[in-house]
Amino acid sequence: MKAWVLCAAAASAAAAMAAEPLPNLRVDPAMTTLSGLSSGGYMAVQLHVAHSKTFQRGVGVVAAGPYHCAEGSALHAVGRCLSRETVIPVESLQALARRWASLGWIDDLANLQASRVYLFSGKLDSAVKQPVTDDLARWYAPFVPAAQLRYRNDVDAEHGMVTDDFGNACAKRGLPYIQDCDVDVAGEILMHLYGPLAPRDAPVGRMLRIDQHEFIAPGRGMGPEARLYVPDGCAQGGCRLHVVLHGCGQNLASLGETYVERTGYNRWAQTNRIVVLYPQTSPEATNSCWDWWGYTGLDYARKSAAQVAAIKGMADRLAGVASTCQRAFNSTHVWAGRAFYGLWGRVSARGSGADLGWPWQRSALAEPALGHFAPGAC
Repeated sequence: MKAWVLCAAAASAAAAMAAEPLPNLRVDPAMTTLSGLSSGGYMAVQLHVAHSKTFQRGVGVVAAGPYHCAEGSALHAVGRCLSRETVIPVESLQALARRWASLGWIDDLANLQASRVYLFSGKLDSAVKQPVTDDLARWYAPFVPAAQLRYRNDVDAEHGMVTDDFGNACAKRGLPYIQDCDVDVAGEILMHLYGPLAPRDAPVGRMLRIDQHEFIAPGRGMGPEARLYVPDGCAQGGCRLHVVLHGCGQNLASLGETYVERTGYNRWAQTNRIVVLYPQTSPEATNSCWDWWGYTGLDYARKSAAQVAAIKGMADRLAGVASTCQRAFNSTHVWAGRAFYGLWGRVSARGSGADLGWPWQRSALAEPALGHFAPGAC
């Protein structure tokens, strides 16, 4: 009996710690922003450009280069897009984005005219050299009015997220790739994107463990859990949303909660009604990096990309955008591209891979992220 009680208590504790579905917090969709460091900076640029309608308010980018810099090449990614050992073709990358927008593969670039953009590059950054971020500023120049773009490149910082009270010595490179430079970059990003803010304070809201695999299948470079910081009062709706994307080697599996808790965002969120979403890569992702060169597919920078679609789906859920849902015969789901035939002719949902049964059976399929279908209630 005693053993049963102990097992039940352990099971209860495990259940209490289990990841939960991402809630609908009815955040203000006009106040949705994002930022990222390094590979997360490249992903932030991809999201900002591909979904410029959703992230129209703006983006903060630390240590990253132009949209689609790698052009699907790992050699470009580790070469010109980090060290700028060869020239980054900024004008052709701008032209490519215009063409993709005309095809509907990314949102209308005219949305960027309303965006605010904050860029940061450390003078001593030896991982993503400052000329790379210079080129990102050049890439944005035709799309974002100059008065709305701030580029800070005057801090003697090595590669990492820059804070005013935590991390390595400013000029020292290494884990956790958070640099204490007496500069609060998280605060500068949020103030540039949102305008004047109330003074920061200790975060006393809730930090939730969120199920990411509702939006993307395992094996696509994103881990099973994200983190969501919800300040007091934001559960009732009307708050703003900021999405934070870590860099390579900074996910939960690598650093635990360090990046989520020590980069400075939550203190500003606490006093300014900002919900903060921290999506996470998985250990099987190359170097725990976000896909900004094509390891999940050549569409990695477009709306159809698995990671881009997952993060967009998470932002939509937080804003109260309902997932589409279709109820039909499984054969119809296959014909419509929502499912595919698998072993012995059984049908599986595209994206999640969930088994739906035989072609003549009926299923309800929800689409929480573009191209990711899973059984749901319609």
